[in-house]
Amino acid sequence: MNNNLDKKVIKKGLLPYLFLFIIMLGVFYGVNVFNKKVNDLTYNEFITKIDSGKVTKLNLVARGSGYVYEVSGTLKGYKDGETFEAILPLSESVMKKIVEASDEQDFKLEVSPDPESSSLLLILVNVLPIVLLVAVAFWFFNKQLAGNKSSMDFGKSRARLNSDNNKVTFKDVAGLKEEKEEVKELIDFLKNPKKFQKLGARIPKGVLLFGPPGTGKTLLAKAVAGEANVPFYFISGSDFVELFVGVGASRVRDMFQQAKRNAPCLIFIDEIDAVGRQRGTGLGGGHDEREQTLNQLLTEMDGFGANEGIIIIAATNRPDVLDPALLRPGRFDRQVTVNLPDVKGREEILGVHAKNKILADGVTLKNLAKRTPGFSGADLENLLNEAALLAVRRNKDEITMSEVDEATDRVLMGPAKVSHKYSENDRKLVAYHEAGHAVIGLKLRNASDVQKVTIIPRGSAGGYNMMVPSEEKLCSTKTDLLEEITGLLGGRTAEEIVFDEITTGAHNDFEKATKIARAMVTEYGMSDLGPLQFEQQAGSVFLGRDYNKSQHFSNEVANEIDMEMRKIINECHKDATNIIKKNRDLLKLIAESLLEYETLTKEQIDYLVENGKMPEEDEENLESMSITKLREIAKEKGIKNASKMNKAELLKELDV
Repeated sequence: MNNNLDKKVIKKGLLPYLFLFIIMLGVFYGVNVFNKKVNDLTYNEFITKIDSGKVTKLNLVARGSGYVYEVSGTLKGYKDGETFEAILPLSESVMKKIVEASDEQDFKLEVSPDPESSSLLLILVNVLPIVLLVAVAFWFFNKQLAGNKSSMDFGKSRARLNSDNNKVTFKDVAGLKEEKEEVKELIDFLKNPKKFQKLGARIPKGVLLFGPPGTGKTLLAKAVAGEANVPFYFISGSDFVELFVGVGASRVRDMFQQAKRNAPCLIFIDEIDAVGRQRGTGLGGGHDEREQTLNQLLTEMDGFGANEGIIIIAATNRPDVLDPALLRPGRFDRQVTVNLPDVKGREEILGVHAKNKILADGVTLKNLAKRTPGFSGADLENLLNEAALLAVRRNKDEITMSEVDEATDRVLMGPAKVSHKYSENDRKLVAYHEAGHAVIGLKLRNASDVQKVTIIPRGSAGGYNMMVPSEEKLCSTKTDLLEEITGLLGGRTAEEIVFDEITTGAHNDFEKATKIARAMVTEYGMSDLGPLQFEQQAGSVFLGRDYNKSQHFSNEVANEIDMEMRKIINECHKDATNIIKKNRDLLKLIAESLLEYETLTKEQIDYLVENGKMPEEDEENLESMSITKLREIAKEKGIKNASKMNKAELLKELDV
């Protein structure tokens, strides 16, 4: 690298001298050109000069035409650089006169051949320009062809072959134990297909992986190819769809031809819903190019012979929009749901991503897994990465629980708005609002554990309350849902009781509570309307299909649904009001602690409930100190405007 740097320095140092040399060369030739003077003489003038003996030097050139001579030379009295030129007719008398004058006057006579008669010059002048023109045209054409190579191979497959450098095995896939068991027999078939053929077994031609984003569908498909040690072609569903009709179908045919030449192999189609959506749907009709591509894919999957060693794995987040013909036996025979990981799966995933991280002794993956319900594998990887970035930013040698907490908040709510200023009245409103949620969570029997309460604004929220279920459940009971709604209404209820006023801070709580109440009535049958399902689980609307669905209940039933929802919300609001009124002292204690510390952890909340006061401050841990104590330390260190800073700003100024 140093050698390359030295060469660059040398080149830069020589450039000024090279530029100066070119300028001097141009000046030299320019001076010579300007100093030269050429006089044109007529035939009679030349004869007069040669008869009078004034010629001192003469150069004779016979032109290729054969009819004239071109002469040049110098005369007596000429200055340096001054010459003459003349054109003479081809005549024996003229040549005789010149030769005799040369003998008598003894001037220098030179005879030169015609430069145009040279074969090399003829080639250079007449052939070389044509060759250069052809070469430039050929180079330009090749450049255009290389730049627009895709325009010449529209019908070629965009599937790429995975290299061995990025080999993934089941060791790299954590938290998907059952899903790995489902695809293990695919590996056995790819390794030893004759074992299955012997007993007449037909391996699934296609496996569809579906589930929420970030759960590891693509990683699982790569692990299958890595374990089987076979060629692995991967392509996105959108790579089939082009502007021109028929291109996608041609790419599908070419992809399967390549796969057959390299069988046994595996084809992975990511986001297959881009090409596999239901045919004949959509506002304004279908999509000819996409539907032709889907038809070709269906034909190829059902067309190649059994046990050819080609297995297709596809992944999607929207299995509900796929064409039914894709999901029938003979095509995607097996469907594997890749769900969000449970607490054990999250611990395994964290273990995979924590291999290259330096964690402090206080950070345990088991506790971190318990605090992250609902996180996908991608979320967990992002959490640890954010924690590592924070540790580097704070000049730490290891990742502590402080960075993990901050990273969790960042993933869930976004970065803290440290510079966001709001009045003391607003801080008090937010503190009592969040304290209301915390009190409900602490007092309800089936409520989630309160892990963290903060009034530091993040995203669109002025503060938030992190509550984690005490244990993960497969199904939620009616009591669980009612207590969840009650907890969501705790913030608004605290505002009503303490301030006798309501704010806009509970709009997101109402959105969640209303959604749960409507699902209880219309989907789960948890109301006086009985065990009836009036609506299906809400999802993204599939244009042209979901809009055409008719309503399966009357207007009277719709009114009853609204009444039942209102009844559920009102009952939960009454419960929240009773709980907060009975625990008004606890509400005030938590709110005042939030105003002082801005953030309370689970350990601090538990100590606060048990002892009625905050635990003693750790003099070595500034993050656990109150704002009052931090402001005192900041003033001692001479930090200006410390009394106007919030806790996050104080910690930043104190290099924490």
